[in-house]
Parts: sequence; structure tokens; C-alpha cells
Amino acid sequence: MGRMHGMTMAEKILARASGRARVRPGEFLTAAVDLVMANDAQFPQSCKALEDIGLKRVFDPEKIVVVIDHWVPANTPMVAEMHRGIRATVKELGIRHFYDAGVGIEHKVIPEKGHALPGQLIVGSDSHSTTYGALGAASTGIGLTELAYVMYTGKLWFQVPPSIKFNLTGRLGHGVAPKDLMLALLGKFTTQAGQYKSVEFAGPAAESMSMEGRLTLANISSEMGAKFALFAADATTVEYLRARTNVPVRAFGPDEDADYEAVHTIDCSKIEPQVAIPHKPDNVKNVSELSEIRVDQAFIGSCTNAHAEDLQRAALIMKGRKVAPGTRFLVIPASHEVMVEAMKNGSLATLVEAGAMVGTPGCGPCAGGSTGVLGPGETGIASTNRNFKGRGGSAESFLYLASPETVAASAIEGRIADPRKYLPKGPQ
Repeated sequence: MGRMHGMTMAEKILARASGRARVRPGEFLTAAVDLVMANDAQFPQSCKALEDIGLKRVFDPEKIVVVIDHWVPANTPMVAEMHRGIRATVKELGIRHFYDAGVGIEHKVIPEKGHALPGQLIVGSDSHSTTYGALGAASTGIGLTELAYVMYTGKLWFQVPPSIKFNLTGRLGHGVAPKDLMLALLGKFTTQAGQYKSVEFAGPAAESMSMEGRLTLANISSEMGAKFALFAADATTVEYLRARTNVPVRAFGPDEDADYEAVHTIDCSKIEPQVAIPHKPDNVKNVSELSEIRVDQAFIGSCTNAHAEDLQRAALIMKGRKVAPGTRFLVIPASHEVMVEAMKNGSLATLVEAGAMVGTPGCGPCAGGSTGVLGPGETGIASTNRNFKGRGGSAESFLYLASPETVAASAIEGRIADPRKYLPKGPQ
């Protein structure tokens, strides 16, 4: 019998959560979750499912976080009534961690408020719940019935996923963002690469990446099919969480001799600004190949790329410039905290002066019907994570995905544009 390998991050977390010394890929287990996230799109239905069978409590009100973010502000009387019902239910169930309309998008609010911690097992009622892996947590999206079950029991079954590792070397070039890196990975490895796998990001470029960049990569890993998407918790993680939680935060990562199904080394210095063209996130081209595509709307927002850092970089491009006639430019900060920071550092003022329309922190058009959607035949470019048919509005519209920098440059030109020409030379 050969020597036993160490465990990956996902394996370590699932072993602890299921009370086992070690686990292997392919095994089925029942694990206790550390946190459950529910949003306005799923929470009411899951609560109704419990009530229908006579259940009127949750396993631990302190371990459930509810966020209203998909339809903000309420845009129809029906949505307003749904939000009113959520507020009442949260109170009845004793759920203390509730973030009402305007606080922000769930995947920004959960890290901001210190709810996601290294080594935790987290489930959320949204496919982009992989985002919290940026903080070293194994987090994943679940459906309506799973949400009802886990809210009541605190447990859920898992199959231990195999792990793949992206070893990120080199340094992203001037005007090239973490979003470009992730789009390049999707273009190279496709949306099937991570199907029910745990993805780990490691290497010098991962270690030097800001928390905002890590959140972006972990978020879009969902488009690769990833079950989990993790960065090791290091000094950057500890520093980020220090002011956000009273819980002691320690470094957490894989065992040195962990076994991976595959390891891919990526030289970040070779990546150019990328754009995903309709209607798939892995249908990716270099920005230079798309300069003839006119855009009706440019949108910076969503859980993927509406961090304060994103707005600052977009403002650097927009400073002293104007949005092209015939193009709408929409900016929706990911959270109230981001909006305040962007107001204080001047980036929001720069964007508004350039012609941006600013929305309430929330999902906006990425939720498919809230605000700022595309009409039939229209073309949009957005810093979001999905460009499926109808994702940003009409099923007859066309949505391109790019970094906030590329979106800002495209707003200036009224067509898809390379942001590097608008940036001052030297380090950003």
C-alpha cells in the first residue's frame, strides 16, 4: 500500500465538517455547515416549503444570513410585498444577520461583514456562492429544496470533489485585470473544466493578488462549473478580516503533499485584456479582435466586479473624458460600503462627471429584470459573470463580458475598446 497523500483545502474542510480524519475524492458524506446564505430570490420559497410540512424554526439563527439584493429597490408591488414578507419572516425566525435592500450584493456583503472565514464550510442560495473561497472557505451554491433542508437541519450531503490547481506565475500587465485572467482561463479550459471539482488558486500571482481580485476569480469559477474555488488564507486574508470580525483568523491552506487531479501553470504576464462574446462565458477573444463592435450600454456592477478597487480603476480611465453619444453608462456599486468609499476617494464623482448613471447597490441588470436592462437587438458590455441569452435583459440582446477597465474604455468610444490606451504609463 502506497504512502497516503495530504489533503487539499476542500478535503480538509469536508473532513472536519463531517467528523472524519480524512476524506478522498468520490466519497459521499454528510457535513455540518458553518454558514447558510439566503437571498430574496430563494429564501421566501424555502421558508414556505418548510411551513408546508409544519416546520417553523431553523437549526441556528446565528448561522443564517439573509440578504435582499436581487430586486433593489423594489420595482413592482409584488416584489415590495415579497420583501415585506422576508422582513417579517426573518423576525419570526430570530435571524439576526439580515441585510435589507441597499446594503449590497450578497457576495460582497458576506465578506465585508466578516461572515465568511478561512476553513469554513458555507452554502448559499446562489450559484456564485463560490465567491467566499477567496477567504479560504469551501463555499458553494445550492438550490431551493437544499436550502430549506439545510436551514432546518444545519447539515447537507456532499460528494468529495477532486481538486485542480491553477499555479499563477508572473504579473498581470498594465491595464490587465484579474477579470481578464479569469476570462482567459475560461477561454483556454472551457466552462466544463471545473465541473464538480474544487479549484485552488496558488502561486506568486495569487499570493500577491488583492482581496478584491481574489473575490473576482473565486466568483467566476462558478462559470467553470467549480464546486468550490479557494485561495489559501494568508496575511492578506487576515488583514482584510481583522476589522470585520472578532473571531481569531489564522492562516489556512492545503497540505504541502496534497494530491491534485491536475495542476495548470499560467503565466499572467502573457495575458491581454479579454472579452467573452455572446452567449457563453468561455467564448473568449482578445479585446483587439472586437474593436468594431458598437455598444448601446456599458455596465460596471454585479458581485463580480463592482468593488471599490474596480471603480477606482474605471475612474482612472474616465477622468476628464465623456461617455460616447448614443451609449448609456451604468454604474452600480456592489455594496453601500463600496459606494461610500468611492464617494470619499472621488472615483464616483469622476464617473458621474463622465456621464455615468449610478444605481442603488444591488444586482441590477445582472438579475435579469431589475433595472438597466438591454432591449431587443441591443448590445451591452458588462463587468458581470454571465452572458447567456437574456441574462442582461431581452433574449434578443447581445451581452459581452469584460473587466471594469475595458467597460469604461468602451463607454468612452461607444464600441468595444482596449483600456490600456487610456491609462497613464507606469504602475497603477
